[in-house]
Amino acid sequence: MGLVPALRLLIDMASSSSSNSPCAACKFLRRKCMPGCIFAPYFPPEEPQKFANVHKIFGASNVTKLLNELLPHQREDAVNSLAYEAEARMKDPVYGCVGAISVLQRQVHRLQKELDAANADLIRGNGGGSIYPPGLQLPYPLPWTNNPTGDMNARGGGGGGGEN
Repeated sequence: MGLVPALRLLIDMASSSSSNSPCAACKFLRRKCMPGCIFAPYFPPEEPQKFANVHKIFGASNVTKLLNELLPHQREDAVNSLAYEAEARMKDPVYGCVGAISVLQRQVHRLQKELDAANADLIRGNGGGSIYPPGLQLPYPLPWTNNPTGDMNARGGGGGGGEN
């Protein structure tokens, strides 16, 4: 375990045990938050819904077992993953985060098709040599043109190297 995560863990543990406020897990479970509470560093009192979701989906006992089996430096990532999946399961009980990933993959696929079609149009020369619709007036000149419309054919001979 690195020095910074170890210090953060100690500070979190000290603040949760020295303050009168129990961690979100102990408060939810209505038990006393003891020094060294396995939940305290990962479920601060300000985030009660985080533990409520994790508890509802996975159960406090299972989360305790999981955290005890992990090395201390792995626990924060595990809790973040559990919290993400629990929140996704609350929104979509059947698919959870897999459903969200599937939606995003379909969106990427659709956008890739649109990008491929736009690139094919550019290669074929559709649009008069410009990637902008005809008649579009841009509010600023493009750096590779000498005109504000973006029309590559009207740039005044700046592409062949004969201009100084």
